[in-house]
Amino acid sequence: MPPPRRRGTALRQRLADLRGPDVPAKALDARALAALAANPGCSRRAILDGAGVNKAALADALGSPSAFGQSQFALTRGNAFEAKVKADGGADLLRLVHEKLDPRAEPPTGASVPDLSAIGPEGRTARTALALREAVAASGTWTLLDHPMLALDVAGSPAFLEPDAVVVHPDGSWTVVEIKSFPLLDGSADPAKVGAAARQAAVYVLALEAVAARLDPAPRVRHRVLLVCPKDFSNLPAASAVDIRKQRAVTHRQLARLTRIEEIADTLPEGTCFSPELPPEQLTAAVEAVPAAYAPECLAACELAFHCRGRSRAAGAVTTLGRPVRAELGGLTTVEDVLAAARGEAGDPDDPAVAALRRAALLRDEALGATCR
Repeated sequence: MPPPRRRGTALRQRLADLRGPDVPAKALDARALAALAANPGCSRRAILDGAGVNKAALADALGSPSAFGQSQFALTRGNAFEAKVKADGGADLLRLVHEKLDPRAEPPTGASVPDLSAIGPEGRTARTALALREAVAASGTWTLLDHPMLALDVAGSPAFLEPDAVVVHPDGSWTVVEIKSFPLLDGSADPAKVGAAARQAAVYVLALEAVAARLDPAPRVRHRVLLVCPKDFSNLPAASAVDIRKQRAVTHRQLARLTRIEEIADTLPEGTCFSPELPPEQLTAAVEAVPAAYAPECLAACELAFHCRGRSRAAGAVTTLGRPVRAELGGLTTVEDVLAAARGEAGDPDDPAVAALRRAALLRDEALGATCR
C-alpha cells in the first residue's frame, strides 16, 4: 500500500481529472457541507463536492439550470450589514456576545483583532490556529477573529471553511458568530432560516473542535452560537443566542456516514470527467455513472436538483414523493411497484407496506363505490 502522502497526491490528481483540464476547484463552504450532511446517501453530491466541481455550471451544461442560490441584491445587502456589525473593531459585535452569551465577564472595551492574512487556504488555516492559541494564552481578554479559516475532514478530503467570526472569551472559550441579513422581528426570526443558520454554524463548531483538540488543555467550544441580524426593519444589529447541540450531533453523525471520496472515485469508469465543456451526451453519462439520492428537499439545497428530479420522475422512483413516503414503502422503490402491490398484482402479502397499500386501495374503492351510488 502506498504511503499516505502519495495516496493523498494521487487522490488530488484524480479529483482534478474529474473536474477537467484547467478547471479550478470550487471551495466547499459550510452551507454546502450542511446540505451534504443532510443527504449522506447521495454519492453524486459527495464526489462532485469533494472534487470541487461547480454544480451550477454543470447544471447549465446539462440543460437543467439551477434556481438555487442568493440574488446579487441579497449578497450586497448582507455584505453591507456585516461591515456595519464589524465596524470600529467589532465593538457592536462584541457587545452583543457579552450581552447574550457571557454577561458575567468583563465588558469588552479593547478587544484584540489579529491579522489572519496568509497565502492559500492552508496558510490561512495555520494562521487561524496560531491566533486561537495566542488568544487562549492571553487569558482575561477578548479576541475577535474576523473571517478565520478552518479545516474539516469530509470523507477523507479536507474542506476549508470561513465563518463570519469567532470570538475568544476572557475565560478562553470560543464562540461562533453567524451574521445574516434576514431580520429579527420582535426578537424572533423565520424558523426555517434560523434552522439553516444553525446547521451551518454546527459545521463551524465541529471544525473549531478539531482545532481545540490539538491544544493542551483543550479550550471549550461553546455550543450556543450568536446569530446577528438586522433589528426589525432597520439596519441596526440585534442578536439571538442559538443552541446548536442537536444540529451538531446530527451533522457529526451524518458526516461520519459519508463514503470516503476515494472509494466513490474508484467505482467510476476510467476517463470520467465532469467538465461543463464536454458534449451534453458525454457529460450526462458521466453524471449518471454516480448514484444519486434525490428527495424534494434537494430543491432548496443543491444546484443539480432539477436534473436529478427529472431523472427520478422518468424512472418512476418513489423518492420524488419525499423521504417519509420512501421510508414507509420499504422495498417498493418505484411508483409502478407501489400500484401493482396495491392492486394485488405483485408484492408479498405479509409485507406490512404491501398489506397497508392493499387495505388503502380497498377503502378507496369502497368510498368511490359509495359515492357513485
